[in-house]
Amino acid sequence: MPHIERTAHVGWDGNLARGAGTLDGDSGAIARLPFSLASRVGDPGGKTSPEELLAAAHGGCLTMSLAGELTSADTPPGRLDVACTIVMDEVEGQGHQIVGSRVEIVARVEGVDDAALQAAVEKADAGCPFSQLLKRAGATVTVTARLA
Repeated sequence: MPHIERTAHVGWDGNLARGAGTLDGDSGAIARLPFSLASRVGDPGGKTSPEELLAAAHGGCLTMSLAGELTSADTPPGRLDVACTIVMDEVEGQGHQIVGSRVEIVARVEGVDDAALQAAVEKADAGCPFSQLLKRAGATVTVTARLA
């Protein structure tokens, strides 16, 4: 895989409690995504958070990794539905930390039994840069998968 760099721009107005910001990506795929402390710790109210964006990134990366593993085994997926939940919690002496990521996969794949799916998921998790980043940071990564 080639060297990859992607850039996002963040603007913030005001203090932490009442301020708000927006996120933009250089690609143009994400633009003016609003976020705030309230959307991070309470009801999102239509705004995003860094944790939601990390969940999307981890879920997207693992999905692509699994599609690659299944395709390499000559059993390309028909559809993968993935939900990723990032967990942030208070860690004694360290403040709030990302402590976990839970990934749930429902796969539609012709010619694959549960054992083959689980083997592909294990390889995909090992090959997913976001899974590895989270694990090296001390977060627990849990991946479950089932056939549709």
